[in-house]
Amino acid sequence: MAIRTALVNSLIYPLSAARKPTLSSCAYEKVTSRSLVLAFVACCYSMSAQAQDYTPARTEWGQPDLQGVWNFSSDRPMIRPSQFGEREYLSDAEISRIQALAAVRDANSDSALPIAGVDESYNDFWIENAGIGGLQRTSHLVYPKNGQLPPFADSAINQQGNYGGEDTGESRPARILAGGIGTDGPEDRGLSERCIVGFNSGPPFIPSLYNNNVQIFQSKEHVVLLTEMIHDARIVPLAETAAAHHTLHDDIRLWTGDSRGYWDGDTLVVITKNFNDLTTSFNAHGTAFDKVLTERFTRTAADTVDYEFTVDDPTTFTDKVVAIVEMTKVAGQLYEYACHEGNYGMVNILRGARAQEAREAD
Repeated sequence: MAIRTALVNSLIYPLSAARKPTLSSCAYEKVTSRSLVLAFVACCYSMSAQAQDYTPARTEWGQPDLQGVWNFSSDRPMIRPSQFGEREYLSDAEISRIQALAAVRDANSDSALPIAGVDESYNDFWIENAGIGGLQRTSHLVYPKNGQLPPFADSAINQQGNYGGEDTGESRPARILAGGIGTDGPEDRGLSERCIVGFNSGPPFIPSLYNNNVQIFQSKEHVVLLTEMIHDARIVPLAETAAAHHTLHDDIRLWTGDSRGYWDGDTLVVITKNFNDLTTSFNAHGTAFDKVLTERFTRTAADTVDYEFTVDDPTTFTDKVVAIVEMTKVAGQLYEYACHEGNYGMVNILRGARAQEAREAD
């Protein structure tokens, strides 16, 4: 545990810093000692046994203490590459190969995303899409066991959208989080570009390019989940059991749903329903209208929370979707991410599209 803690502590960063160092920059550019890499891998494999022996600290009213700022960055894909089959974890050789390929990509390009056009990406100075601790998974999806999405229901709406500003031919509303379905107006852009819903803040929390941080506050009867992205705060009332909650009327629909929680032993369980139909269910598929999201937060070490979420949505998928994302505690505090509708980025995307159309007309 001492080696693993030293490694994690060396990567913890102050959130107020101008640049947030990540495992990608540290491991790919500075950590060249094979012995250190192997020590890190060995420690990761021992985490499961350590977690079973860990007893979390308690709040003054006896609940497990989850308070603090937690980072959920990751360089692992949400959906498992098919060559891994049902295998959940990478081998030592695979980890080394992935790190080497990432180093080459980083050396050859400064772009955050390989896109061009009126919403061309900025550089990768701002990116923090590698975890700062934890097991090296082949994917975050653990069910279905092959790490792939289950088959779609016949009624599923599969709106994909794209980057680059091209018209996809899809109709409004644009449910995609980032990118868009066209550039005729702001209504064609993704929800995060319109500053309505953050592209990683969920729920559920999805590791993405940056601002992968959540601060947890607790009282005896409530938990607050404050995300850095668009500074969204979910206030979660607690009860003894899920059945003890008084839920919202079915006609009341919200962008991020209605969350209610309870404690299952040392695990905080949060169940969210009553989503509107203006967001996707999961991974740019379906609508969230019939989605029931179950999140489980379990503190497995002083610096680690295992975050597991289950998506049940029979109008989008024929089976449930289960994913695990590890969260690592960071030494810092959140500052406001002041995304707002009508920002100059949106204006410039639409202005660029009009200029592009004028050039093509000439």
